[in-house]
Amino acid sequence: MGGLIGFALTVGLGAILDLTPLGKGLIRTSYDLLFAPRPLIPIDEAVVVYMDDESHEKLDQSYIEPWDRALHAKLINRMKEYGAKAVVFDIVFSDPLSSQPEVDQQMAKAISENGTVILGADYVPTARGQTAARQVNPPLDLFMDGAANIGNVELFTDDDFIVRELFTGEQDDFVSSLCWTTAELVGAKAVQIEKEEEKFQERWINYYGPPRYLPEVSYHKVVSDEPEVRAAPSIFKDKIVFVGAHIITYLQGQRKDEYRSPLSYWVSDRGTKDKFMPGVEIQATTFLNLFRGDWLSRLPRKQETVILVVFGLVFGFGITQFRPFYATLVSLITVLAIAAVAYWAFKSKLLWFPWAIPVMAQVPVALGWSVLFNSINLYVSKRLMEQSLSMYVSPSRVKQIAKNPKILRPGAEKQEVSILFSDIANFTNMSEGMDSDRLASLMNNYFETTVGQCIHPTHGTVVKFIGDAIFAIWNAPEPQADHRELACRGGLLLRDSASKFDLDDSNLVIRTRIGLHCGVANVGNFGSSTRVDYTALGENINLAARMESLNKHVGTDLLITGEIYSTVRDKFVTRLCGNLQLKGFEKAVEVHELLGTIDQADQFKAWRETYAAALQHFESAEFKAAEEGFRATIDMRGEDGPSKFMLKQIEEFRIHPPAKDWKGVVELKEK
Repeated sequence: MGGLIGFALTVGLGAILDLTPLGKGLIRTSYDLLFAPRPLIPIDEAVVVYMDDESHEKLDQSYIEPWDRALHAKLINRMKEYGAKAVVFDIVFSDPLSSQPEVDQQMAKAISENGTVILGADYVPTARGQTAARQVNPPLDLFMDGAANIGNVELFTDDDFIVRELFTGEQDDFVSSLCWTTAELVGAKAVQIEKEEEKFQERWINYYGPPRYLPEVSYHKVVSDEPEVRAAPSIFKDKIVFVGAHIITYLQGQRKDEYRSPLSYWVSDRGTKDKFMPGVEIQATTFLNLFRGDWLSRLPRKQETVILVVFGLVFGFGITQFRPFYATLVSLITVLAIAAVAYWAFKSKLLWFPWAIPVMAQVPVALGWSVLFNSINLYVSKRLMEQSLSMYVSPSRVKQIAKNPKILRPGAEKQEVSILFSDIANFTNMSEGMDSDRLASLMNNYFETTVGQCIHPTHGTVVKFIGDAIFAIWNAPEPQADHRELACRGGLLLRDSASKFDLDDSNLVIRTRIGLHCGVANVGNFGSSTRVDYTALGENINLAARMESLNKHVGTDLLITGEIYSTVRDKFVTRLCGNLQLKGFEKAVEVHELLGTIDQADQFKAWRETYAAALQHFESAEFKAAEEGFRATIDMRGEDGPSKFMLKQIEEFRIHPPAKDWKGVVELKEK
């Protein structure tokens, strides 16, 4: 589901941005950014002559009136003298100079004698506000008669004032663009077409450098009569010379013939910090694109859409399969790869496509969704794991364990643990005559009490429920320095809290037998390839289970081994029940009954001392004195399981006396 949503988001976003105006900013960025890293391209076929501020001042020309056309005539004649291949005016000479008709004649003569002059024309609306209907505004007939051709000087910008598309003219126009007519004049291969529609195919401008990059000369240096000022003839030899305006000072409120370019804010090989490109330089650039045949092409729209959809399908779906760190790494590699392919296609194949859509929109959105989805997924998984853990360990330990991913990995390690086994006495007889719903309610209440009020408050981990039995451990999966003490406290709580339940308005007394032991076990995840179980295995686990079952022989509720007793003797009240040889175990086990906490010692003191003395007599084979001590203990307590157990052992020894080297160990023949 996460992958499908990522796919839908990425594909949908790519299609919307590619097919609607919402993506025009990214599409333009795809074009603009390609120029930034590319080296500047040398130009030697054209020269731009600027009617700049310096020329205005040197030649004493007005900023608001047409220039003296005698200067234009002089420039045209100089270009013929210098061997220029053509002279192209990015100027519309549509009005006569009524005060100086002889000057117009002079310029017309220069145009005619040169034979390679192209003049500018433009289009104007036929009526106020009617931009769809236009008519050509040509140069004076006087100039047109001798000109090689005329060309439309219009440049069409995007709303950010950058000219991106190479304009060759419109099918309904009578006049081609200035760059096209110039290319026709010099015989450029690009304009030698068989079908008219080839002229109007989509082309994009290939800018060779930043503003004011093309070779240029100030106008006054071309027409100057001073040898030290005049530009060298070699500059113009066999070149196409474009003439147009470039001024910094201008009347306020009037628009200059300047435009931004893709390189306006990136590089400049001059110290001028020019951010705007003169219109005549753009005219020269578009001509050079046609002359050299190195204009840019864009992928067909259908191919672009297919690429964006396929990319969205693969990347949008695939990125959700990675965790945030790797998703970010994959996204970064993908972005670099797309940018590299885009730059390669631009530089080597003169081809561009809206690569910024996947790089700046699809990849970030897909990555954002992947991070969000996996974060939510991880959060939900963590919460589910915490809920699962809370069924086994105390709430205060859940967060600590959740931070340790090792608990979920297959395998085990040897770990010292305190082990608790519990079992309900006479459970089989109690449950046989009980309704199943009543039994379920009873056991649910029982486990709710034993786990929630006994094991978890002492930070124990419930390994499993085995019928009515409970298997719990301490010191795993997280280490606990006081795990023996915690296990004893958990055992006491379980013994005292899980003895009575209210069920159907009747009091049902439940007696729980508990065994505690401490030792090294194999703790971890055990199971098959499809199912694992967190548990503990080993001889010490079996011994803890045997301690629980030993209660029914000894007549106790809570027994612990000497391994636990040795470290908790100062915090709890216990009594030694004896050294018992359990069936199946080679060594005798020191068994103690856990009675209570140390602050309860006084209430057990009298009979504990009597029992301890009797046990000492028993282990010394002084059975008569031992018998008296055990009976005295029974009289003092009213009922005492260990005393009865020892009296039974004394009777056995009277029939079958122990060996002479007997050391007080009682061997049990039953489990």
